[in-house]
Amino acid sequence: HTGTGGGNHITIGGATPADSPLLRRPSLLRSLITYWQHHPALSYVFSGKFVGPSSQAPRVDEGLNDRIFELETAFAELERKGDEGPPWMVDRLLRHLLVDQTGNTHRSEFCVDKLFSPDGERGRLGLLEMRAFEMPPHPEMALVQALLVRSVVARCWEDPYHRDLVRWGNALHDRFLLPWYLERDLHEVAADLTQHGLDFDPAWLDPFLEFRFPRFGTTSIAGIGLELRGAIEPWHVLGEEATDDGMARYVDSSVERLQLVVNDHVDERYAITCNGVEVPLAQTDVAGTWVAGVRYKAWQPPSGLHPTIPIDSPLTFDVVDRQSNRSLGGCRYHVVHPGGMSFEDYPVNAAVAESRRRTRFEAIGHTPGRVTVQETKPTTHREFPHTLDLRRSTKI
Repeated sequence: HTGTGGGNHITIGGATPADSPLLRRPSLLRSLITYWQHHPALSYVFSGKFVGPSSQAPRVDEGLNDRIFELETAFAELERKGDEGPPWMVDRLLRHLLVDQTGNTHRSEFCVDKLFSPDGERGRLGLLEMRAFEMPPHPEMALVQALLVRSVVARCWEDPYHRDLVRWGNALHDRFLLPWYLERDLHEVAADLTQHGLDFDPAWLDPFLEFRFPRFGTTSIAGIGLELRGAIEPWHVLGEEATDDGMARYVDSSVERLQLVVNDHVDERYAITCNGVEVPLAQTDVAGTWVAGVRYKAWQPPSGLHPTIPIDSPLTFDVVDRQSNRSLGGCRYHVVHPGGMSFEDYPVNAAVAESRRRTRFEAIGHTPGRVTVQETKPTTHREFPHTLDLRRSTKI
């Protein structure tokens, strides 16, 4: 399953610029930006596959390192001026910060192009465009998206959300690209809305999580449960290359990421490996449950990062007994059909898509012979402690 890539941008405003809540109370925009910055799930769960600083709707804290500091300075000016300032004040204070890496004001999670720009009449409509929303597969899901945004707006109108911005750092592209942490972040949002008198049921967001992070398969080995789900992988925009039609800049989609959840795991006795490398499992707030991300080279496109690194598929997961140094069993995930088949058509419905995805997961297969986990070199980088990057691993 994957989205169409079509936008489902949500626009906030009023019948006239004077009716816009963002101009009647400029501090509302500050509250919305801060609320989204505090909850990365609002940026990543509803967007398309292309996320990150070079995407169509980058977060305000993706990209330049000094953006948060400058944004805090702008927020301080908004607070000093209060809600009685001129309508153009919000545009002048935030326009040059709500941009992408190239300075494009339209390619931003919060687009203020049509809020109240003094440059022209078409830019003074009192509108805020929220661009990190992809077209969902059902109209009911689009209604839930709109309801969520309306609820957050109502919550911030009644109780302004003026907090210090969070320096997430690499956690944005480490923990918060895994569905386990994004789901808990959404539950925090629902709990906060309920606390403010808006009874938002977190179960309403479950279809988004299942659609965004499909389950590849589950298995149980020696009483230890393994679950594989899709995760988010930011795409890099590459440098300019000459083509027949001129200069082009490709997007590298050769790397993918999945989430591994392990239940009833005893870390001192067993190790979970992927393609012979121990997976850096992080203990969760649920007893006996561990989670990690696995980043791997899935494709070999004509143009992409690190062309000398081979494809990692298939991914073989093993439950290794540290005492006997042998695999007790495992499972295997293929990026494409395990038999090498190439489908000639698109799946006609969701059931066919799910059946094709299930054929790529095998609840069998393990590494035979002696497996010495202690000899595997650690592949977790200090900047990404929750992620195993197989591109930088040294196999047994």
